Amino acid sequence: MDRPLHSPAVVTRVSDLTGHTPLFELCRTASRTRLLLKLEFFNPTGTAKIRVARQMVLDAESRGELRAGGRIVESTSGNTGMGLAVVAAERGYTFTAVVDGHASPDKLRAMRALGAELIYVTDDGEDGLATGAREELAARLAKDSDNTIFTEQHNNPSNAESYRAVAAELAAALPHSIDYLIGAVGTGGSLCGTGRELRRTYPSVRMLGVEPVGSIAFGGPGRPYYQTGTGTPPDVEVGELVDFDLISAGYTVSDRHAFATARVVARRTGLLLGGSAGGVVYQALWMLDELPAGSTMVALVCDGGDKYLDSVFDDGWMADRDLLDPGVESQVDALLTALRAT
Repeated sequence: MDRPLHSPAVVTRVSDLTGHTPLFELCRTASRTRLLLKLEFFNPTGTAKIRVARQMVLDAESRGELRAGGRIVESTSGNTGMGLAVVAAERGYTFTAVVDGHASPDKLRAMRALGAELIYVTDDGEDGLATGAREELAARLAKDSDNTIFTEQHNNPSNAESYRAVAAELAAALPHSIDYLIGAVGTGGSLCGTGRELRRTYPSVRMLGVEPVGSIAFGGPGRPYYQTGTGTPPDVEVGELVDFDLISAGYTVSDRHAFATARVVARRTGLLLGGSAGGVVYQALWMLDELPAGSTMVALVCDGGDKYLDSVFDDGWMADRDLLDPGVESQVDALLTALRAT
């Protein structure tokens, strides 16, 4: 990318609007350490995953695996699915999304509006995560069908490749230094793909991974969780794109703390963050004061909160699941208020 901070004046495809996303300084400490948010929800579909969707399809075309009139199949909690729905519509493919009730209803409605076929692996009313069942079905659907691909985002190298552009954008925007890159670990594509490329410019940058309590990538006991599009549930293996040699440290954040942070950031700044992005920001806020003076930490905010108005930002939904915690929100509020006043 020759000019990573400049988008074309006129485009002919929605996916051509991908990238060039802004940085927002959320706060800084008295020692001049600052936390910057890479706002990937400024991409089409409101998420970084359209980068992944486009790269996976383009690479499949270049290998001859996907031809005119073909079909794309993916197991998705929504964000990658929305990206694939856009790219399929642009390029004349059909797209089948294998989903469960854990996904945000708004994401499911958006995929359907974009022309996707939705196949559920869970019964109506069930909101549990069923990643293993989704992936098994997606693989079966694609296996014996002509001109059909299962993009398999968790193990597809194109996923990580798509984030090289994020690293280029960061390096262009922050030419002096980036000391820490923190992000959610689901497929591993965003953090590891960005971080691997970023190290070409900043060899000493440290990558910090965040997953939900209940995810197993960093060795914790598996259990259900409500954060979507992140983590590794106990019924599946950690994806091949998660590079533990690249990740300096891994952290777990509970649903309560992640969602409380998203809610507080919305009230204090006007930014609507997704639930898993709330977990990333929570971890960053609580460690910011411990970092060396003058450090720059960049948090990858891969998802916006507009898809979670019926869940994370709905008091009734939160209370029904015992996730509403005014005490935690007060703690996050006090910390963020103090840091933003510095």
